[in-house]
Amino acid sequence: MLTDIEIASQAKMKPIEQVAAGLGISADELELYGKYKAKLTDELIERTKSNPNGKLILTTAINPTPAGEGKTTTSVGLGQALCRLGKKAVVALREPSLGPVMGVKGGAAGGGYAQVVPMEDINLHFTGDMHAITAAHNLLSAMIDNHIHQGNALGIDVRRIEWKRVLDMNDRALREVIVGLGGKANGFPRQDGFMITVASEIMAVLCLSVDRNDLKERLGRIIVAYNYQGEPVTAADLKSEGAMTLLLKDAIKPNLVQTLENTPCIMHGGPFANIAHGCNSVIATRLALKLGDYVVTEAGFGADLGAEKFLDIKCRAAGLKPDLAVLVATCRALKYNGGVPKAGVNEPNVEALRRGLPNLEKHIENLRKFGLPCVVAINRFPTDTDEELAVIEECCKKNGAEFALSDVFARGGEGGEELARKVLTMLETTESHYAPIYSLDASYTEKVETVAREIYGADGVDFLPAAKKALDSIEAMGLTGLPVCMAKTQYSLSDNPSLLCRPKNFRITVREARISAGAGFVVLLTGDVMVMPGLPKSPAAERIDIDEKGVITGLF
Repeated sequence: MLTDIEIASQAKMKPIEQVAAGLGISADELELYGKYKAKLTDELIERTKSNPNGKLILTTAINPTPAGEGKTTTSVGLGQALCRLGKKAVVALREPSLGPVMGVKGGAAGGGYAQVVPMEDINLHFTGDMHAITAAHNLLSAMIDNHIHQGNALGIDVRRIEWKRVLDMNDRALREVIVGLGGKANGFPRQDGFMITVASEIMAVLCLSVDRNDLKERLGRIIVAYNYQGEPVTAADLKSEGAMTLLLKDAIKPNLVQTLENTPCIMHGGPFANIAHGCNSVIATRLALKLGDYVVTEAGFGADLGAEKFLDIKCRAAGLKPDLAVLVATCRALKYNGGVPKAGVNEPNVEALRRGLPNLEKHIENLRKFGLPCVVAINRFPTDTDEELAVIEECCKKNGAEFALSDVFARGGEGGEELARKVLTMLETTESHYAPIYSLDASYTEKVETVAREIYGADGVDFLPAAKKALDSIEAMGLTGLPVCMAKTQYSLSDNPSLLCRPKNFRITVREARISAGAGFVVLLTGDVMVMPGLPKSPAAERIDIDEKGVITGLF
């Protein structure tokens, strides 16, 4: 089979104006970025706001292997399949980050014959949204240090500066740095660090904002440091929210692209799911619902992370009511959860697969707790055996879950028709009773306990002294009634990546709590979650190239 970049390079893309026209979007409502990419304008959002909403389909997954299991591929393939069946479907996805593209995971535009194109543009600089977020974030960083250098009228305690710098690349050497060296003219020396851009609160703010005014207000509420009296210092105190909003004036507009089969895709925003809320922008999802009869969106990593945050944070903030969840499961991931190392997941192993089935059962159970109808999409890989696939189907029947085989990687939309038909039937016959898993009126400890017990299956939660102190401080500032955003490993239902499948008799340890006042949630850090990943021993960047004719190789 051809590589992803080879398949993408042979795509017969339509001019983006034609793709837009299929959704009733006029040329005047597009801001073109070449022939195949466009920003969608404020005028379009205003014109369509009274349109009825389409059906909202969430694609999520069981706990993955380190290689990823095709959640985006399934989303794209399902969108293509719905269009093949004559439905007006729109795919709404997150944008890729350059760090994973150049690292180990690869791109985030789907795979095989279920990709979003132009794949090489999307996985690299796209329309510049990531760079705009990086610039806005680092402007705020510069204004903090400049304010201190110019006399520190706000009394910022340099030992309590919370705002790090960001870069859209995996670079472990920047995790901890010292800035301000070189003498008086260069400011005050202090410890600092870098995060990857998608970990920035500005990314979360952009993705949860409903319009430009909301964006500016949220940016102003960001807490960057504390003064010598222990009081918060915000971006508004530094008078930076206006310039930051200006830097994001184009980035806040959703991007329109297409799949290999010319299905429209609105791609916008991309917060990490293990350290942020892991969903594309509210603006993009809302607009997609006004333009299409069926919207397929996704949430990052397994359902214990992405789906929980989509349902408890994003839907609540945006007033969204999802109609159905598609839960992606693979033989590979189930064998990994059954104890097979990553290197061996492509080898037939029915017994290991059976050992991993409780992970699938737990995620089915969790989605039902949110009141969502669920279809299990068995994402087929070439190495899967008929016996292994039959075991998963048997498990779904045993748990009363609808299921369908998905072969979109190899066959595109045609390979997703079985899944699409099952989704359409479920939408027609089963009503969503979506509700968040906890009340915003509960205390933060109660919210964390609820997620840990109900979603992870933990026996309880242990809060380290630093986390308790931070939560007390957040409540003392009057910042109550916010949802919680759990920062946790994606590989396990627990906070320990080595506890695979469906662990029992474990507790969650919350080691730190941070307020994201602009985004509007409290981040609880468990385990060792990296906000600045490093490159592997053999990064993907070693195999990526472009020749004198512009032919790209190695991008996936």
